[in-house]
Amino acid sequence: MNADRLPPVAPEVTATLVESLSPRLRKRLDAAVTKLAARPVHRDGDTTTIEVDDETELRLHAPGGVVAQVEDVTCGCLLAPACVHRAAAACAAPPADAAPEPAEQPTPEAAGTASADADAVTGGGSVATDPPPVTDPATATAMVPASAPHRASGTDSAPGPGPAPAPGLTPDAAPPETATPDQRAAADALWAAGAAVLEAGVDGAGAVAQSALLRAAHTARLRHLPRAAGAALSVVTLLRAARAGDPSYRTAELVTALAELLGTARRVATATGTELAAVRGRVRRPYSPDGSLRLYGLFTEPVVTDSGHGGVRTWVAGADGRLFTVGDVAPGGVGRALGVADRAVRLGDTALTHRELGRAGLAVSGATVSPDGRLGAGKSVKAVTARGAAWTEPPLAALWETPPAEQAARALRSTSRYADPDGTGSDLLFLDVELVGAVREPGGTCLLALGEGGVPLRLTAADDDPALAHRDNLALLAAAPGTRLRIIGRLIPAAHPRLTLLACSHPTGEGTIDLGLDRLRRADLPDPAAPAHFAPPQPAGPGAQSPLYLLERRVEQTVPAGRAALGLLGDVAAETRRIRRGGLPTAAGLLTALCASAAQRERDHFGRLLPADTDGFAAYWLAAARYSAAVSESLCSAAWNPTGEVQGVSGGPPAAAARPAV
Repeated sequence: MNADRLPPVAPEVTATLVESLSPRLRKRLDAAVTKLAARPVHRDGDTTTIEVDDETELRLHAPGGVVAQVEDVTCGCLLAPACVHRAAAACAAPPADAAPEPAEQPTPEAAGTASADADAVTGGGSVATDPPPVTDPATATAMVPASAPHRASGTDSAPGPGPAPAPGLTPDAAPPETATPDQRAAADALWAAGAAVLEAGVDGAGAVAQSALLRAAHTARLRHLPRAAGAALSVVTLLRAARAGDPSYRTAELVTALAELLGTARRVATATGTELAAVRGRVRRPYSPDGSLRLYGLFTEPVVTDSGHGGVRTWVAGADGRLFTVGDVAPGGVGRALGVADRAVRLGDTALTHRELGRAGLAVSGATVSPDGRLGAGKSVKAVTARGAAWTEPPLAALWETPPAEQAARALRSTSRYADPDGTGSDLLFLDVELVGAVREPGGTCLLALGEGGVPLRLTAADDDPALAHRDNLALLAAAPGTRLRIIGRLIPAAHPRLTLLACSHPTGEGTIDLGLDRLRRADLPDPAAPAHFAPPQPAGPGAQSPLYLLERRVEQTVPAGRAALGLLGDVAAETRRIRRGGLPTAAGLLTALCASAAQRERDHFGRLLPADTDGFAAYWLAAARYSAAVSESLCSAAWNPTGEVQGVSGGPPAAAARPAV
C-alpha cells in the first residue's frame, strides 16, 4: 500500500487514536502499520477501504479530502473500535495540513496574539536566537554561558514583566508583546516531543513518538503558533519517509526540520514584539492587492516534486525589477510538467502559454501578490498580452548589473535555514559568464564557467530526469568553451560558487533558452563538430578545506541513530584538535560538549541509571546545528566575494563544558 493512496488524516485524529490504545497495543502499533501497508487499498468517492484480511475491512471516510474526525475511521474486526487497525491506518496515512486557527474570539490575554498574526510571516527554518555575525572563521566562537537554558513552564500564571520604559517614553507606554502562558505551554510540549525524537533517532521514533508530535502540533495551532505546528508536521512526514525507506528522503532535510522545530519552540518564551510575530508565523500566505503591473517574461522552469506533482513556474519581472511567478503545479509528475508548459497561463484573459509568457509581456490590473511573489488569478484580476523585453534591454538588463557578490548574499538570505523568513527575496542569480568546459566531480559532471573577475562557477543540472532537457543541454554547452552567455541560475549553498542552471541566452546570441524545456542541437553551437571539453582541475575555494564537516557529520549522525550513537564515540580529541587547527575553536568546543552530553548518564545512590538529560542534549545539538549552518553560509558568501573575505562568526573563547544558550 502506498501512503499516497490514503487520504490525509488530521493530526489530532491520529493522536487521539494512538492515545486511546492500551499499552500492550501501542507496542504492536509499528508492526501493525508495516503489515497494513502491504494490504490492498480501494477508493470509492470519499471513502477509502483497506482489506485488513479476507473478512475484515477498514474504512477511512474523508469528506472534503481529509479525515477530520475519529469517527471517520472504522474497522470491521471484532475488537473495534478499540483495535489497533484504526490507529495503524491513521499512522500510515499522510498528515493533513493543519486546519485554520479557531474562528472564535480570543481571550483578552490572547487578543494581542491573534491580531499580530495578520502581520506575521510564514514559517521557515529558525533557531532560538539569531546567529552571531560571522566575520572571521579563524576566530569564530559562540556565546556559551555556564547555566542551562531555561524553558518557560506552562504553569506560569502570567507573562513575565515587560522591560522598563526606555528613555523618552511615558510610564504608560505599553511594553512589548510577549507570549501567553498557553503559548509557552504549547511550545514546551513541542520542545519535549522534538527532544524525544532526537533522543531516540529515526529508528526509535515510531508511531507513538510521532503521535506525540502530532498532538503537540495540534495544540500549538490552537494556541496560534502555526509556524511551530508546521515544523512538527514536517518532522513527522520526514520520519515516516525515513522509516519507509523512501528514496527521496535525505537526512539533512530532517536535521533542518528538527532544528526548526526545536529552535522555534525555544524562542516562543523569550521573543517579544515583531520577533514574536515572526516566531508565531501565520497559517496562510495571503494575496494582497498590488494595483497595476507591467510585467516582462524571463523564463519558464519545469517543476517536478518527489511527491509525484508536476508543472511549471514562469518567472517575470516588473518595471521596478521585482520578480514574480506564475505557476501551475498539480499531481502528474514529469509528464504533466512537459504538457503544462504549452497550456495557457491562468491569469486574466491572456491566451499566452507558459513558454510564450517567458519571452513576452503582460499588462495586469487588479493584481494580487503573495509575500513570496506569486501572482494571484482571482476573478478581479485582468491581464492582457504586451510586448516583452530582451535580457539586454531595460528593465531586464538591470538584473545583470548587480555585482555577483551582492546577488549571492541576497540569495543566501532567502535560502538561509535559520533566518526568520520575510517572504521576500529570491534565490536566483543573473550572471554573464564564459564557458570553460566540463568538470568531473564525485557525484557526476558539471559545467565550469568563469564569472565576473574570473571567478570559477560550477553549473549543474536542475533535474537529472532524462525526459527533461537539463542534462543534455549542459553536455552540449560543455562542447563550446569560450562561448559567452548571459545566464539565470539558482544558488546552491556550497564552499565554492555553485548554481543550478535554469536559463541562458542562445549560443548564437539570438533569443533565450529554457534549459529544462528547450533542447539545444549541435548546430546551435559555434563549432558543431567539437566534442565535450573537459577543464583542468580547479583550485579549491577558500572554504573547501574547512574541517567544519567534522561537526556537521556528528550533528547528522544523531538523527538516524539517536543520542546513543554519539555516546558510544568515546574520545573525540583528535577531531577537536583538527577543528581547532582549522581556526574554528567554537566548533571544537561544541563537538566536545555535544559528545560529552550524549555519553553522560548519572546513577542514583543504589547504582541505578537515572533518566538521560534529553533537554540538555537537545540544547547542545541545536546549538551545534545552528552554528555549523551559520559558518557554512558564511563560507558560501566568501566564495562569491572576489576578496575572499568571510562575512558574518565572531566571539570569545569557547566554553566546552557549558551548555549553549540557544
